[in-house]
Amino acid sequence: MITRLLISALAVLITSLTLDGVSVDPWWWAVIIAIVLGLINSWIRPLVKLFALPINILTLGLFTFVINALMVMLCSWLVGPHFLVQNIWWAMAFSVVLTLVSWLLHLFFPSKN
Repeated sequence: MITRLLISALAVLITSLTLDGVSVDPWWWAVIIAIVLGLINSWIRPLVKLFALPINILTLGLFTFVINALMVMLCSWLVGPHFLVQNIWWAMAFSVVLTLVSWLLHLFFPSKN
């Protein structure tokens, strides 16, 4: 579990360094951001996806990108000045790049579950 948390934190840090519209300051807050984002994605995101199911069906699943961006914006709002996302477009880009970086890191550092 700690390995997965550190990989997620590293993914948050790498993604924030890659995108200009997203900042994590200081760098060690990436661990807290990974925790908050994990909690949001496990508790709030499923409810939002359930309520947005009709829109998601109409858009053939593309509305999921908007939901993911809103979850990143919520995390930015909860964490405060340590995690800043400029707008919803940067949040959407952060969500996509974070998914890719996290996937790559999990390939190189598989967790032993």
